[in-house]
Amino acid sequence: MLYNIAIVIVRFAMLFVFRMKFAGCENIPSEGGVIVAFNHTSNWDPVMAGLSCKRQLCFMAKEELFKNPLFGGLIKRLGAFPVRRGKGDIGSIKAALRILADDNAMLMFPEGHRIKNNKKVKAKPGVAMIAVKAQVPVIPVCISGEYKWMHKITVTYGKPITFEEYYGKKLEQEQIQLAADRVLKEIRALKAIEKGDK
Repeated sequence: MLYNIAIVIVRFAMLFVFRMKFAGCENIPSEGGVIVAFNHTSNWDPVMAGLSCKRQLCFMAKEELFKNPLFGGLIKRLGAFPVRRGKGDIGSIKAALRILADDNAMLMFPEGHRIKNNKKVKAKPGVAMIAVKAQVPVIPVCISGEYKWMHKITVTYGKPITFEEYYGKKLEQEQIQLAADRVLKEIRALKAIEKGDK
C-alpha cells in the first residue's frame, strides 16, 4: 500500500523534473518471480526503476542505510533488504531467494555500483547466480539520458533471459560469469537501440 502511494506521488512530482519515456514494459511478466536488471549510473536509477515497472520491486540496499531506525524502517516497507557490500553476504542471498520464491520481482544492478563516463566493467556474478538458483528469468533494462531538469530519460525493457540449461546443475565460476556478462551485454544492446531511435 505504502509503495503504491509513494509511486503515485513521485510519478506526479517527476513530471515537473524529467521528460520520461518507458518502452517494452510488456516484457515484464505479470506474475511469478523475476529479476529486473538495470544499468546503473545515478542515485536516481532506483527511483526511475520503480516508476517504470508495473510491479513492485524488492531491492538490496547497503546495510548502513538501515542504521537509522526511521529511514531503515521506511525503505524496508518500500521493499528494501540489507546487504553487506564487498563481502560474501549469505544472508542477503537467502533473502533474495525467498523473495523470488514468493513470486516477487527484484531489482538488481549487474554492474554492482554506479558507473560513470560509460566505463565498461564486467558484470558481478550475483545476478546470474541468483537467477539460476531461483530458476527465474532476468529482464534486461536500460536507462538512458541525463538526469537534468526537463531532459528526456528513457527506460527500455528487453526480452526475458532464461538460464534453463543451468537449472539444477553445479556451475563453475566461469559459467556463472558468462551468464552474468550476457545480461549486461543485453542491457548495452538496448542502449544502442535507444541511440538509433533518436
